This record gives sequence, C-alpha cells and structure tokens, in this order.
Amino acid sequence: MSVSSYNPADPSDLVIEVEAAGAESTQAAVDQARTAQRSWLAIGAAGRSAALGRAADAVEANADELAALIVREVGKPLVEARGEVARTVAIWRYYAQAPYAPSGAVHEPAVGGGLLLTRRRPYGVAGLVTPWNFPLAIPTWKAAPALAVGNTVVLKPAPEGTACALRLAELAGLPEGVLTVVPGGAEEGTALVAAADVVSFTGSTAVGRAVVAAATGRGVPVQAEMGGLNAAIVLPDADIAQAAAHLAAAISGYAGQKCTATSRVIAVGDAYEPLAAALAKALAAIADPAALTEVCGPVINEAALERLTGAVDSAVAAGGTALAGGGRVERNGWFIEPTLLAEVPAGHPLRSEEFFGPVAVLLRAADLDEAIAAANDTPHSLSTSVHTRDLDVALAAADRLDAGMVRVNAPSSGVDFHVPFSGAKGAGFGPREQGQAVLDFYTAERTVTLLPAGSPQ
Repeated sequence: MSVSSYNPADPSDLVIEVEAAGAESTQAAVDQARTAQRSWLAIGAAGRSAALGRAADAVEANADELAALIVREVGKPLVEARGEVARTVAIWRYYAQAPYAPSGAVHEPAVGGGLLLTRRRPYGVAGLVTPWNFPLAIPTWKAAPALAVGNTVVLKPAPEGTACALRLAELAGLPEGVLTVVPGGAEEGTALVAAADVVSFTGSTAVGRAVVAAATGRGVPVQAEMGGLNAAIVLPDADIAQAAAHLAAAISGYAGQKCTATSRVIAVGDAYEPLAAALAKALAAIADPAALTEVCGPVINEAALERLTGAVDSAVAAGGTALAGGGRVERNGWFIEPTLLAEVPAGHPLRSEEFFGPVAVLLRAADLDEAIAAANDTPHSLSTSVHTRDLDVALAAADRLDAGMVRVNAPSSGVDFHVPFSGAKGAGFGPREQGQAVLDFYTAERTVTLLPAGSPQ
C-alpha cells in the first residue's frame, strides 16, 4: 500500500508517493529506536545539544527549499511557510539548550547520612503522531524536547505531510535509529501507539481519544492535542478596525487550518453592527484572487472542501446569512472563499463542531457575562481572544474563560513555542506541550537513596 500526497493548489501535482511502512515495519522502527536510545543517552548533554544545534543549522541553510515544499505539499501561503521554517529553526535551537537543564534535586534525608536525590530519566522511545497543517513545526516541537532529554523518536506524520517529514528527518542528520519517520495512516499510527514508551499526538478529537485510550490502557504516558472551537469576544469599547483585522487573519489565515483559528465571533452589545460591517469588508478583501493565494490558500483536499461548502449551504438553508464569502472559488485547486455567517441557528454544527476551514459564525451577546457563557459553550476550546480597551474587563474575562490560551487584543491564532501549550476540556489531554513543561512529560522522576557502605539500614 502506498502513501500519496498531492498539491492542494494543483490536485494534478503529485508531491510524493512512498510505500506505507505497515505495522511490522513500524514495530521494527521502534525496536531499532530502542536499541539506538542507549547510545543516544550515553553521548551526554554536550553531544545531544550539539546534534540539535546542527539540525537547526541544516534547516536554516535549506530554508527556501523547505518553504517551497510546505507551499507545495500542504498549500500554506509563502509568507506563512517561511515563518514556519523560521519557527522550526528557533525550536531546534531552544531545545538544544535543554540537555543542560537540571534533571533533579538533592534532598535532606529524614534520618541519618547519605544522599537522597531525585532524577528525571527518559522513557526510551517517543512515538509521535503529527498532523499536516504545520508539517515541520509540530514534528519539531514534539521531537526536539524528546530528543534533548535522551529519548529516541519514531514519527508517524499525516499522509498529506509525508514529504515534509521525510525531508526534515533527512536534514536533521541524527544517528541511525534516533529519529525515524514511518509513512502511513491509521495502521502505522495504531502500531506506533501500541509499541512506544511515551506518546504525543496532535490531530482530530475522534482519533485523539482512541490514542489516549490505547496508550493509557498500556500504562504509557500520553499527551493529545485535539479539536478546538475557538471564540473571539469583541466589546463595544474595542478598536473595531483593529479587531476586524485580527479576526479576519484568525479566520482566513492558511484557510483557517490552524487549531487556534477563530470560528465563532461574539459581538457584545453595540459592537455587533460596526464589527459585522468591518469584518465582512476585511474578509471580502482577502477573497480577492491575489490576496487569496497570499493570505488564505486552499484547503487540504477535496473532502475538506466538500465538508465546508456543505456546512455553509446547510447553515444558509437553515436561515443563516452570508455576510462575506460562502462559496467555492472558480480556480484550480481546493479553494473556498473566506466566509462569515450571521443568524446561524442554535444547534447547527457550525456552532458546535470544528470544521477546520476559513468559515466563522457571528453571534450576539447582550453583555460580557453572556459572551463568556457563549464562548465557554463548547466541548473543546484551545484559544479565545478578547478585544477591549478595558484592562479590568480583559483580566476578568481571562479568569473566567475555559480556554488553554487567552489572547487580549490579538488574534486567537498564534503560539509562543517557549510557553506551555494545550487546550481546555476535550481540546487537550495530559501534560502541556512546549516550553520547559514538556521536558517533564518526556521523562520519569526517580528517587535515589545513597548510603555509605556498611551503614545501618
């Protein structure tokens, strides 16, 4: 069985076709990684730090090639593709310092002499299952910290990001078995989760729940980043023009194919009418053919396009109104207009499910309390933005919103890689990713007691 990846802006362009690894080869990759882990840990902090630094240098030296590959394989606009490559370099460099971080602490024994200490040690093989939307950055922000603390890595990328993952591993130039890519789909992902010593997943809610169940059933540490139905709250005192620009970017940037994209806009009180007009105008400008390629881009495949256009048509048929967009774009590739829908009835899937595209619904709220209740009315929330000039309101909202990230006067989209990252409720499971927090996830804490030889017990 083969894995094929096509250019979403030109569906006739086959980017890569490779044989799927299969369950047996996936298990063999894990076995090889487990053998390689002993020598990878033994090279020490200096060796691992230098190796991660060289990976950063290699990615940076090939930045133009990688940005072009991201554009071609997953349809990301060039500006965002270049940004992803730069972020990937920065992540490798950030975690290149992690091998030198303290790995434990010394404690005073309760009785007698000797040493009582704790140490954090790697689990062994980290199994990573990653999506296609950030085909370099997400594999890197999972792999780099896992490698830094002494694990080896087996990576199963989404089929649509296969070429990017293979090229990333090639450029990283790590010893054989230290970073292995297994192309494939559900069979390979299932086999990897069944064999790895620690598991990190990013993808859909349905698959993420299955990964969590499988890993926890084995007693294996697991973190999962899943769906997000992110909201933006706009207060009447907000800078409406600025808020509309931020929201347009968060709705349509990379065709809304980010877990932090805005899909629900909640206008409070008198903000509704001016925001509706400004946001519709901003999204209409992005629908211009030149801007569509530069800012939005295509969705990943035909199935995604059909699901999005079907949901928009269903919402309009149920009484909703398209204030901007709403249709396919008549050009080669899987393009949909950036879309804003008003008066979508309660209970419609666009108000309760993640569709992963440049489509958002505009909702009304009488006051901040109603807006926060609406924003929290979701089984999975990763990022919520709040737009106001009132610091007290911003702080109060940040305390009450059920979201992994709260961004004030900024788009909901955007992640700082050096701070913890995860969603609330069904959007995330397990410890946080990124920053220093993830180093604890990829290691187990051990307590060690050292007594002088011949000392009484």
